[in-house]
Amino acid sequence: MTVSIRVTEGLRKRLAKLAAARDTTVHALMVEAIQEKVDAEEAKAAFHAEGVRRLAKMRKSGAGIPAADVFKYLEARAKGGNPQRPKSRRMA
Repeated sequence: MTVSIRVTEGLRKRLAKLAAARDTTVHALMVEAIQEKVDAEEAKAAFHAEGVRRLAKMRKSGAGIPAADVFKYLEARAKGGNPQRPKSRRMA
């Protein structure tokens, strides 16, 4: 597949300089950048979908961990402690 990308003269110069420093081509550098962006967007979409799935499961079961318990646990961990993990329970 052939794709044409128009970039500003300034960006073209920056790409050329970076490609030369990495001993690669501008084309390879752009393909790498596009691949990294696509990977990041797919990971973000998967993360969001997992959150939606878990929220639906939580709503269906009625079980969860109160935010205050989570924050207390995380604060203790941040201070170097080894607190017991909060337990999921039926929410009202």
